[in-house]
Amino acid sequence: MTQNRLPLSRFTVLDLTAHRAGPTAVRQLADWGANVIKIEAPSAINKDKGGLTGSRHGFDFQNLHRNKRSLTLNLKDPEGKAIFMKLAEKADVIVENMRSAVKYRLGIDYDEVKKVNPRIIYGSIAGFGQDGPYGKRPGVDQIAQGMGGLMSITGIPGQGPVRVGIPICDLTSGMFLAQGILIALLDREVTGKGQWVHTSLLESIIQMLDFQASRWTMGHEVAPQAGNNHPTSIPTGVYPTADGHINIAASGAELYKRFCKAIGANELLENPEYQSFEGRSKNRDELNEKIANITKTRKSQEWIDMLNEAGVPCGPIYSIDQVFADPQVKHLKMAQPAKHATLGEINIVRQAVNLTGTPAPDRIARATPELGEHTDEVLQDAGYDDAAIKAFRDAGVI
Repeated sequence: MTQNRLPLSRFTVLDLTAHRAGPTAVRQLADWGANVIKIEAPSAINKDKGGLTGSRHGFDFQNLHRNKRSLTLNLKDPEGKAIFMKLAEKADVIVENMRSAVKYRLGIDYDEVKKVNPRIIYGSIAGFGQDGPYGKRPGVDQIAQGMGGLMSITGIPGQGPVRVGIPICDLTSGMFLAQGILIALLDREVTGKGQWVHTSLLESIIQMLDFQASRWTMGHEVAPQAGNNHPTSIPTGVYPTADGHINIAASGAELYKRFCKAIGANELLENPEYQSFEGRSKNRDELNEKIANITKTRKSQEWIDMLNEAGVPCGPIYSIDQVFADPQVKHLKMAQPAKHATLGEINIVRQAVNLTGTPAPDRIARATPELGEHTDEVLQDAGYDDAAIKAFRDAGVI
């Protein structure tokens, strides 16, 4: 398949990932042109019958594994491991998100791989870290959401902990690992040496807590649930309208003045209890109720147009179908087409990053492969002839 040069096209990535966190990292590399070889167990021993990301032809799996080639390989077989090490000799990056002990048991951990390729960048994601008291525990997104404190600050005050509506620990750890891999590749240009790059679901979500975490680390203030209100910027939150709800962000002295004038609420501007940040924070519930009484009088789109015209951030609250029907989202082309050999024409979600010099294609270059679709091709590229490949297949190595 030919396409314009992409920034990562000179790098080869061996993808040992499953589930979501690891594939999220690899997707960042694959979409920007890396030669990604997805290594999976042969069909005779493949255990992927759905799992966390559903069936192979399902929306989740297809969205995660595009722009890759698939090689089946039994890493438990000595010949399978030998093939992997041969591929690793010329690879730039390996990515895995197995439980921490598995890669050592298979003999494909960083220390083993760097013996054959000292330039390798080896990327890993675990649930809670590669070592420590919980290093060997299995980790999944919701467990990390709870342990990382996120669920304690999500939801309506008093209703109990609430999970975020996306697998945010998986996704952020994948994004952070991709970032770390790119940093390590840049460093390799200086040192000539590879390194092990690793993160975890727990570390990633704690970093994502950001100011909510530093409220504790600096001031020993435990952030509570704030519902749809911004925890510190007031008034910012969800307000009812005549036909639904909208988001309004009017925090800060000048923005609050502009907001009050735009909605014709001089009494809110003149009330001494609301004139300072501290006052608005102390009287947030009362202030929000007064704002709500005003926003109920007009339809959502009227407020959205009026407030944005006045320079006050305001927007709709969409369901997912409405998101992709929005004219700005259509303009951004966030639903990107791909041609799949079995499923036909499909749409998946494109990268959010835009490069002007080396832009991504308007279409997904390669739809998610079938299991082992490129096994012969990859092995031929590695120097194996047809007879050797047939022998591997007959022996269950591929």
